[in-house]
Amino acid sequence: MRIMSIVVLALSSFTLAACETVQGAGQDISNAGDAIAEESREVQSDL
Repeated sequence: MRIMSIVVLALSSFTLAACETVQGAGQDISNAGDAIAEESREVQSDL
């Protein structure tokens, strides 16, 4: 549930930011991926 919230927030932020360049979009996607990876590490450590 928490991961889904982060994904939705990341996608919403990406949409609202409306990056003007491919490099900016790549950075946004990378940041979203980092947040998802961190959350998955937390979930795995809780198991």
